[in-house]
Amino acid sequence: MPTEPKRPARPLLPLLVAAAAAVLLACAGALFISNRSAPAQVAQTASIGGPFTLVNGDGKTVRDTDFRGKFMLVYFGYTFCPDVCPTTLNDVSQAIDKLGAKADRLQPLFITIDPARDTPPVMRQYTAAFTPRLEGLTGTPEQIATVAKEYRVYYAPHRTGPNPEDYLMDHSSILYVVGPDGQFRGIIRADEDPETLARSLAKYVG
Repeated sequence: MPTEPKRPARPLLPLLVAAAAAVLLACAGALFISNRSAPAQVAQTASIGGPFTLVNGDGKTVRDTDFRGKFMLVYFGYTFCPDVCPTTLNDVSQAIDKLGAKADRLQPLFITIDPARDTPPVMRQYTAAFTPRLEGLTGTPEQIATVAKEYRVYYAPHRTGPNPEDYLMDHSSILYVVGPDGQFRGIIRADEDPETLARSLAKYVG
């Protein structure tokens, strides 16, 4: 059988230089996203969190004071999110299972940043797919803007087509821990695996 002619060897140095440049660009991009997305290092001194009035999956008005006596684990996202949100919520649900009885001291909350599409029935159906402990909250655009500002959450629509419904939401991805007294306690990286996340949560709930 005829053999394929050998391709001339490419010089090694240019390849190494290109690879190094790619790594540097990737690291720079990751650093930019991380810095834009997380209030992380100033979390202990910044004013994060605050009162909110939203609507749950049953259409009932819910206030932050309704969860007094429990730790709140707050995550902002939206149901049309293609990857980060469902991955994070799945990890959260697994981590909560690993907490055992300690999970009773924790109330996970999923607050939408896309209230136009995330109606109460949509939120109820979406959160039920992860864990019955998870409560989804929505509201008017003004209510969402207020609570997002309180938690220093970045979000903005990203157009994907010509129709009004053709969009995704760019948003920060952080887990916020609020104490039983309603005071902000800290943040947890949203990309932690369930085992690590469970250990992080256990430090708060005991």
